[in-house]
Amino acid sequence: MQVFNAIRYPALIDGEMGAYGVSFPDLPGIAAMGDTIDEALLNAEEALRDYVIETETDGDRVIQPSKLEQVSTEPGEALTTVPLIRQSGRSVRIHMAIDEGVAVFIDSEADRRGMTRTAYVEWMARRIAMMGG
Repeated sequence: MQVFNAIRYPALIDGEMGAYGVSFPDLPGIAAMGDTIDEALLNAEEALRDYVIETETDGDRVIQPSKLEQVSTEPGEALTTVPLIRQSGRSVRIHMAIDEGVAVFIDSEADRRGMTRTAYVEWMARRIAMMGG
């Protein structure tokens, strides 16, 4: 089983309502856009994952992220981090016990969005990962 470490890359958010951009100071040319900040961040996570896949496929070394303290910002930019979520394409079974009310909420939200419970929990985890911490 391949082990993936949790890595977060510094990212800069700029733009205005309806047109946000996210760029990676460590990765010139890797950027993402979105109508909302959440959408731009989710697209940035995908762009980051694509960068890593392409870099590793080409046999090149993936650039490691800088520490947040090393990144400078310009006026109008917000500094955050974007997690590198490596998807293996393999499903693993995990056993979780959660509060019944939370399970009902998950099921109702998954149904409302036309998703399976598993797809919703994966989607929700990605969104929470975008919040940093």
